[in-house]
Amino acid sequence: QLQLVESGGGLVQPGGSLRLSCAASRNSFSLYTMAWYRRAPGKERELVASITSAGSTNYADSVKGRFTISRDNAKSTVTLQMNTLKPEDTAVYYCNFQLRIINFWGQGTQVTVSS
Repeated sequence: QLQLVESGGGLVQPGGSLRLSCAASRNSFSLYTMAWYRRAPGKERELVASITSAGSTNYADSVKGRFTISRDNAKSTVTLQMNTLKPEDTAVYYCNFQLRIINFWGQGTQVTVSS
């Protein structure tokens, strides 16, 4: 069965950087939109960034200019480079691969920004 495995989360100081990666257990996702979502404690899940199969990107207003999403179709991976991190970025981050009605989700990785 398919699994999306995330890595790169952890604890970082405000202003620091982290790079999240998500890899599929098989490499057949070149046509999928890939995205990162996050859920902070007590809050609703929100879309952080997405990238289409053609490479078009979208970002939440709160992360524009600080986060960059990218993909490697050969490896079926999506990454999220997070710079100038703020305490309000603290959340569990989830990767998502989507094609029409098909969705796959990662298990979530904790990102904590604190001094």
